[in-house]
Amino acid sequence: MINYKHLQYFYMVATTGTVSAAAQRLHVTPQAISGQLQLLEDQLGEALLRRKGRVLELTDAGKTVLMYAERIFDLGNELEQTVRRGLFREAETLRVGVGDMIPKTLAFRLLQPARDAGLALRLVCREGPLDALLQDLAAHRLDLVITDRGLPAGSAVRGHTHLLGSSTQTILGHPGLCAQWEGGFPQRLRGAPFLLPGADTALYSQLQAWFDLRDLRPIVAGEFDDGALLMSFAREGAGFVPAPTVLAPTICREYGLVALGEIATIAEQFHAVTVARRIDHPAVRRILDHAGTLFAD
Repeated sequence: MINYKHLQYFYMVATTGTVSAAAQRLHVTPQAISGQLQLLEDQLGEALLRRKGRVLELTDAGKTVLMYAERIFDLGNELEQTVRRGLFREAETLRVGVGDMIPKTLAFRLLQPARDAGLALRLVCREGPLDALLQDLAAHRLDLVITDRGLPAGSAVRGHTHLLGSSTQTILGHPGLCAQWEGGFPQRLRGAPFLLPGADTALYSQLQAWFDLRDLRPIVAGEFDDGALLMSFAREGAGFVPAPTVLAPTICREYGLVALGEIATIAEQFHAVTVARRIDHPAVRRILDHAGTLFAD
């Protein structure tokens, strides 16, 4: 029978391109990986990799084995998730990781369809930086991660990214702050205090480019890795702030802000990351199926 570990070593070499890179990811020696690859090739009777310059590329047989290996790993992940979730119990548990900068109102709306389905559901939410959440996802301590970025290229986590939707951005501000910085939009932002999401977010660089293109040069009054903290400062008038247009009316009501104008050229995307391509968890399936309705509003 094919050894699961042999397939894992082969998969890592196939996706990283070199034995040394795969060895670093798996924390084993290059010699160990080379030996296991040779055993797999001997067992299958086919060469799976061939050298091309400094990297290894897949043979035709290797491409076929890689396709099957991905399916096998997906099934293995689903098996472990099923056992860890305890599907033999009456109550279903959904463990969700929510990125720091995901608006909490958005997270609530995305998760609400699972709760509305009448499932016997126990919801467990964890908030934190994306890297930490992905590690928990890989260890099957989470079923789903909601983030503003897809799975990073070259990530050691084997997962699948599902686009939930996207939204343009609307600039909001405290009424008192708006009274101090009058004029048309977006010119009134020139030299005004502005609160930015953290530099690691996808939105940060888009906003900076938008500012530069229009020569607005606002004064960055703060950068925040936590979305709730950012909005708390906005509520006190510390600076103007961006928000997903789809949530702007709700955020304005919750934090006592008003909308200045929409940035139609910036579309912030929101994603769900899972370890399995096929979604068997009924609550996760319902979340993915209903996300488009939220962003269509």
